[in-house]
Amino acid sequence: MATINVRRDVKDSFYRYKMPRLLSKIEGKGNGIKTVVPNMAEIARALSRPPSYPTKYFGCELGAQVKCDDKNERYIVNGEHDAERLQTILDGFISKFVLCASCRNPETDLIIKNDDIMMDCKACGAQNMADMRHKLSTYIVKNPPAQASKNQRKQRKAATAQTNDLGGGFDDNEGGSDDDIISQRINKEAAGLTMQSQLAQEDWSEDTSAAAVAQRLKELAVKGVGAFGDDNDDDDENKYDLFGAWLEEQVDNTNDSNAVTDVSIILKAQELGVYGKYKACQVLVQCIFDESIATQIPKRTKLLRKFVTGEKHQKAVLGGVERLVGLEYKDSLMKKVPAILMKLYDADVIDDEVFIKWGEKPTKKYVAKDVSKEVKKAAKPFLEWIATASEEESEEESD
Repeated sequence: MATINVRRDVKDSFYRYKMPRLLSKIEGKGNGIKTVVPNMAEIARALSRPPSYPTKYFGCELGAQVKCDDKNERYIVNGEHDAERLQTILDGFISKFVLCASCRNPETDLIIKNDDIMMDCKACGAQNMADMRHKLSTYIVKNPPAQASKNQRKQRKAATAQTNDLGGGFDDNEGGSDDDIISQRINKEAAGLTMQSQLAQEDWSEDTSAAAVAQRLKELAVKGVGAFGDDNDDDDENKYDLFGAWLEEQVDNTNDSNAVTDVSIILKAQELGVYGKYKACQVLVQCIFDESIATQIPKRTKLLRKFVTGEKHQKAVLGGVERLVGLEYKDSLMKKVPAILMKLYDADVIDDEVFIKWGEKPTKKYVAKDVSKEVKKAAKPFLEWIATASEEESEEESD
């Protein structure tokens, strides 16, 4: 899908903030004619806004009724509207409800305070009030966005297709704010800022409210140590954090998990001394897969077989799936757990006995016990099928 700059007035091809070009599809005829925006969900992810916001904005600007079906990701505007016209209207939405009024960067989160909409910029730290005169503001106040999570920020980074390490491509006509940001980044680079500290800084740029910090600590505390580790391995936990950070950086920089080759992943694992370790399997699953894991597994079968060499490794893969589904993509992947496990089964990565043993009872080894219970409950259709298949195979062997 073709991408364009979030700010279309910026002509720099290296501008870091990208989004998919809006597509439109005309359906129906006569009084029932309507325009469907098939990629509204992808556009909304790039802008870090709920898809209903820009769709409702179209309705306000065009004086048309709209329909938002979040479950099926189907967004409709009544009437016939071409893609270029909708793209121009979307520019207005971005200017009013996405771009920071101070630095004109789209790294903002919406915060509702006393029925006012504040735009909290994670690039320059400014907080500005959105245009409360617009009709959409009333809808936003009544339907506030969910609090931005670490995973949502990762999606926004991936969707905007960062093109270089310094994050260049700022508009040269925008005054002193962007110059200050670039200078800060150059100074940090000159001081030898490591990849790990850069990632740490990105974490600190997130929501630091007491509730958000407590939630992140709760998620990390499930394992007892780092974001990728557990307390049953004697190896240096830092190796796995570095491995995970490297994988995430590669995926973010390419905006495509498949672009990170199997060979480069294996070489990095060997360099860090985690290749052949069962915990590396959990990190691998968390970092190279996303919402499309069911379609990604077949493409990574060879890589998984290289990493998975024993029962502990197989259990770690399932632990990675638990974390991916239960902590990162719960809404979109929970119902797809049986399909995900079937793909692992078809890839011949996990033994039948390991599947059955994993599904026997929830544990708190990789996620909170209630999350583990929910994932394994969702996996019940597959687990029942694999148990039946194993019993029939045993009977055939006995005969």
